[in-house]
Amino acid sequence: MIRTDDFDYNLPEELIAQTPLKDRSSSRLMVLNKNTGEITHKHFYDIVDYLDSNDVLVMNDTKVYPARLYGVKEETNAVIEVLLLKDLGDNVWECLAKPQRRVKPGTVISFGEGKIKATCLEKFDEGICHFKMEYEGIFVEILESLGEMPLPPYIHEKLKDNDRYQTVYAKNLGSAAAPTAGLHFTKEILEKLKAKGVEILYVTLHVGLGTFRPVNVEDASKHIMHSEWYHISKDVADKLNEAKASGKRIVAVGTTSVRTLESAYDNGFKPKAENTQIFIYPGYKWKVVDALITNFHLPKSTLIMLVSALAGKENILNAYNEAVKEKYRFFSFGDAMFINNKENN
Repeated sequence: MIRTDDFDYNLPEELIAQTPLKDRSSSRLMVLNKNTGEITHKHFYDIVDYLDSNDVLVMNDTKVYPARLYGVKEETNAVIEVLLLKDLGDNVWECLAKPQRRVKPGTVISFGEGKIKATCLEKFDEGICHFKMEYEGIFVEILESLGEMPLPPYIHEKLKDNDRYQTVYAKNLGSAAAPTAGLHFTKEILEKLKAKGVEILYVTLHVGLGTFRPVNVEDASKHIMHSEWYHISKDVADKLNEAKASGKRIVAVGTTSVRTLESAYDNGFKPKAENTQIFIYPGYKWKVVDALITNFHLPKSTLIMLVSALAGKENILNAYNEAVKEKYRFFSFGDAMFINNKENN
């Protein structure tokens, strides 16, 4: 049994970062040696010192769309919040609706005085509904004018610049949340890494409900992950196979890159575009990832379980307690951690 409560820690609310720092790379960086548990305090721009030509850095190039919409229920004018989670095709979207009790099959919600009309087709547990969208024009462009960035519920400040909830390398539109470990990278840091001979590869995983859904069961191994779509191109699959064959270190940027790599590997990489429900927790047998750049995650979440699987639960909880003591900034706009597997730094 994997007890969910064993992944709890005490976090003062004032340490939850509400706004991004002015300079992405000036975040703090905790370097945790996963073999020894040793902790070093740095800044994110120091990441360049920890990577070299024997490293392959794998990043998730998904792009967040302004997925949060506020509309009115046509028959009653009740305000309904809808968070777009996944494009199911044929203008049908999987969404979270709040309050869900006001929505049932047949309910029509109007956004932007009818620029988008959403008809509920089906209703599921945990606030999930399927909506058929009707609109004129290009859906993404209408979203840009009506939607808000889907910041997590623990962020109460308004985001002044939507680009700060995108990575500088975001490319493939489709996420309902940012792959936040990547928010620390600047174009300058990426150039410095390339100059050192670090190979940078991009995969895509569209972040959906699976990433921020809470674990509500006592035995975490019984938690069911929501599926998320990922893609690895032939070029990237070939380069990853070469890297593994030559003994290079695979360094993932963010838990979404981890889940993509570990899902896609089957005695080697092939080009893939499919859904994954992979849930990584202590006891998991790692296939690909050697080291990880990540943020600090919510207590009792699937993500703190994932990093515990890589670095050991005791090391992680010790590191988190140290981060609280040193007043690190937590969660999406917070500071970073590098789970390192090298002894020399």
